[in-house]
Amino acid sequence: MYAIIETGGKQYRVEKGDIIDVELLNGAEQGKPVEFNHVLFVNSGSDVKVGKPYISASLVRGELQQEVKGPKVVSFKYKKRKGFRRKVGHRQRYCRVKITDIVG
Repeated sequence: MYAIIETGGKQYRVEKGDIIDVELLNGAEQGKPVEFNHVLFVNSGSDVKVGKPYISASLVRGELQQEVKGPKVVSFKYKKRKGFRRKVGHRQRYCRVKITDIVG
């Protein structure tokens, strides 16, 4: 059984036991349960449900494991023959979530 959920403007294909990195969740604490109610698609093997755009009776539950930082993204600007160089770095923060249950 798997589902496709939407969170943080992105879509994720999840199964029970998967660990995914999603955008930061407001008010979520480490070790606490998290619910994703924007479920777009559910496949249970024999039955398929497709939302328009979401499935109202479906829910994906997970547990927030920790906050992590993604890889460093480097932006480098320069102008040739002018001596202008500027290097800026950024590391996005994510929530690591373990999927515990798919209801629907």
